[in-house]
This record gives sequence, C-alpha cells and structure tokens, in this order.
Amino acid sequence: MANLALLIFLVVLLTQVVAWVGQTVLQDIAFSIYSRIALSKASKEQSILRKQILQDKAELGKTSSQDEFAKWAKIRRRLDKGLADLERLNNTINTSKSSFTTKFKSFIWVITSGSKLILVWWYRKQPVFWLPQGWVPYPVAWLISFPSAPIGSVSSGAWSAVCTRVLISLEEIVKALLEPSTPAGPIPTASFPSASEKQEAKIEPITLEHEKLD
Repeated sequence: MANLALLIFLVVLLTQVVAWVGQTVLQDIAFSIYSRIALSKASKEQSILRKQILQDKAELGKTSSQDEFAKWAKIRRRLDKGLADLERLNNTINTSKSSFTTKFKSFIWVITSGSKLILVWWYRKQPVFWLPQGWVPYPVAWLISFPSAPIGSVSSGAWSAVCTRVLISLEEIVKALLEPSTPAGPIPTASFPSASEKQEAKIEPITLEHEKLD
C-alpha cells in the first residue's frame, strides 16, 4: 500500500528530523513561545523586579547605616521584599518550565517513537508492498516479512527499518560533504648544501707512513 509506505516514511522522517535538530533545542524554542503567551505577565514582573533590586542595591551602598539609618532601613526593607518577590516569581516560572518540559517530551515521544511503534504493530500483518516473485531467496523474504506479513512482501517493521537506515546514511553523507577537508601537511624537502658550504667542505688527504727497512 503506497499510503501506508508513505505514512511510515513520514513518521520515520519526523523522528530523524527531531534527532538532527535536537530535542533540547526544540524544547527551548517551544518554551520561549509558550512563555511569551502564558507567562508574559510573570516575565514582565520579573524583569521590573530585577531592575528595581539593582537600583535598591546601588542606593543602599551609597547610604550610610549610621548617619541615615531611617533611610537605610527603608531601602533595606524594600530590597528584602523585592528579593522575596523575585524568588517567588522564579519558583513559579521554574515550576511552569518543569511541567512544560515533561509534557513536551511526552508529546515528542508520542508523535515520533510512539507513532512509529503503533503503526508497526497495527499493520504488522499487512504488507506494505509486494516484491517480485523469486526476486530474493526464501530466508531474506522471511526476514523482510517479519513478524506477521505474508512471505514475499515487505512488512511495516522492515520498511520502517529500511527508511531509518536510508535517512541515517543520507545524514552521514551530508555531514561528510559539509565537513572541511583537512589540508595535507607540508612535504618535507631534502636540504642541499649551498655553494659556500661546498667550498668550506674539504677532503683531508690520508697519508700513509711507510716503514723504512734497514
């Protein structure tokens, strides 16, 4: 069935795309969009509190606790309240992010690995397409029809494995083409003596001393 083959291929392709991009990257992008919609008020309040805390810290550092105690105590109380409110907001945002992360991971698993497992199991007895008779030997025909498809056909599990292998091979080819080729190292050349070195080189004569016979 062409529709089943295409459906399994698209699910496998989606799974590989998620693996190529990275689940963490997709999760950060999705949470950024989610926070702008659902947590915009908390994020805005968090930004205002941070600015106010920085201003209070700077003002507190310029105020003497001995000469201007009343003013110093007022700034101190405002700073402590700001820090407490900021901690509360941070906990709220972190809790929302943790909950969003759990739900997002579950969603990604359902539309990728979960969908692939359900398709392979649901259509385990249905041939994806048939091979020409006698095109492959019986052991191979049995293997590609595993677990429950008719002999001579390609099962949903085998087709899913083939699609996965092809996409992984394409990924490896693309990465190999995009990787910069490492330049070959310099070829060592033999150093030849210069003309001056040749002139300086002298051959010392070998003198033979003959014994004089009486």
